[in-house]
Parts: sequence; C-alpha cells; structure tokens
Amino acid sequence: MADHSSPDNRSSFDSHSSTDSQSSTNSQPSTDSQASTENHPPADDHSSNIVTDNPWQRLRQFTDARIGLGRAGISLPTEHLLEFQLAHARAQDAVHLPLDIETLCDDLGELALDAPIARLHSQATDRLTYLQRPDWGRRLDDDARERLTQSGGSARPSVDLAIAVVDGLSSFAIQQNAVAFLKTLLPKLAEGETPWSLAPLSVVEQGRVAIGDEIGECLNARAVLVLIGERPGLSSPDSLGLYFTWAPEVGLTDARRNCISNVRPAGLSFEDASRRLMALLKEAREKELSGVKLKDRSEDDVIEQGGARNFLTS
Repeated sequence: MADHSSPDNRSSFDSHSSTDSQSSTNSQPSTDSQASTENHPPADDHSSNIVTDNPWQRLRQFTDARIGLGRAGISLPTEHLLEFQLAHARAQDAVHLPLDIETLCDDLGELALDAPIARLHSQATDRLTYLQRPDWGRRLDDDARERLTQSGGSARPSVDLAIAVVDGLSSFAIQQNAVAFLKTLLPKLAEGETPWSLAPLSVVEQGRVAIGDEIGECLNARAVLVLIGERPGLSSPDSLGLYFTWAPEVGLTDARRNCISNVRPAGLSFEDASRRLMALLKEAREKELSGVKLKDRSEDDVIEQGGARNFLTS
C-alpha cells in the first residue's frame, strides 16, 4: 500500500514535534528553578537563622565563663565549639611549655635586686617526672639545697622575706606576669616605717608550692612568698598564684599558707593583688602566723558598710 504522506507533511510534523519538545524542555527548568528559590532561601539568609540565641548572652560581658552561647539544633554553634577546642589546646600547651629561664632571669635582673638570682631545680628531673611525682616537685635537688645552705643557713642573719618564682603547672603564667607583678610589689615592700628585708630572689624549675618552705628554711627567712603558675583553666592559661607562709620549714601543710590566686591582667590586677598581699604580710608580722588563722581582711571596707561590724567575722 502506498504511503500517502508527502515529504513536506512529514517535515512539518517533525518540525512541530521538535519545537514542542524544545519548548517543553526549555520551560521546565525555569519552573524548577522558581520552585527551588521559593522553598530554599539564599545561603546567607538561611545560615543567619541556624543559631538560636540565648537570653543570657548579654551576661557574657561580665565573665569569661562560657554562658549564653546559643545553640544550633541541639549542638553548640561551630564558632563556640572551635573556641573551646582552642582554649583546651592552650591549657595543655601551658602545662607542657618549658620555662624560658634565661629570658626570665634577664627580665628579673632589670629590677635592680641587691643580690644575684639563685637558679634552682626540684628533684623532678623533667616535665614528665614532675607531672607523675608531685612529691619530687616539693623538694629541692641536692645541688640546689647545698648552694642555698651555703649562702644562707643559721649562720646568716635572718631576713624578713624570701621570694621564690616557680614555674608550677603553667610556665606561661610566670613568663607573662611574674616580672610585672614584682615591679608593683617590691616598692611597697620598701615603704613604711619597717621595710621588709629580702633574701636573694630564687627561680625554680619543675617546682610545686611547698618547695618554697624549703627555700625559706635554707635562707633563714621569717616568711616566704611563692609566685607560681597555677593549673591552667579553659579561660585562664596565664593565672599566677601567690602563696605566703610564715616561719617556713619542710613538711608544712596547706593549712599554714595563705593564697591569692588568678593574678593576671584579665583577673586580679597586679595593683590589687599586691595591696591584698601587703595587708596579709603586715598582719602576719604582727601575729607571727599565717594560714587558716590569718584572715584576709583587705576587703572588709566593702563587707562592713557604715561602720557596722560583720556578724560573720566578729
């Protein structure tokens, strides 16, 4: 049977089919694109609504504590999570960072001290041993004790105060704050009717707080002050601690010491810390004691207003 479709008719049919197909193909993406735009806003607008703010956020201006961080779903916002991980890494670094004793001694030498600085070491030979054996960090090694005994001891006239700068659990805190604090404290020790006589300054590597008792005993000092790097926190890897003991000797417990902590630019200022310390030193010299029997009353003017006695301390 003959095909009655002419070439022209076939051409016309093919042409229309092609045109419709192209038209359908061209129009479909436009519809999908519009739908996509309507259902999914631009990335910037979408991401700005991911984090749910916390109403406590405004309180963060008063503290370094991690409060009012908000949330993304049930999780912390990525920004604050990364900040936390960075703070944790800094705290770990502060514990393991070795003390740059050469630079520290050079900086301390600019304080115009009367005697050379004594560089000492605890019985902990390295950082790993120091962390594993806290008891070794509380005692001087044989060489350090012998040198101090030769320069001090019972044959030497007693002095009022021995100051020891100890790396502790954060050499970073010592490196950053020890010299600046002593610049504030030393002039105050020289003031008044009865200035404090000082033993040669000591710098100790791999030391704990109690090592100051042995230093004070060797130097025949009535009292000892230990500047030490405190255990790093997640917001304070540079916190300096001050530990003061009257009549130091080996074997004393923490009950015989007074502590002023968090001394750093972002914490307790050098001026406020030295003022509180001088108040403790003055009372300690009058009563010849320290520790739990000696109370820090430097803030009594804040607690006891209008001259009324505070029933908690009376």
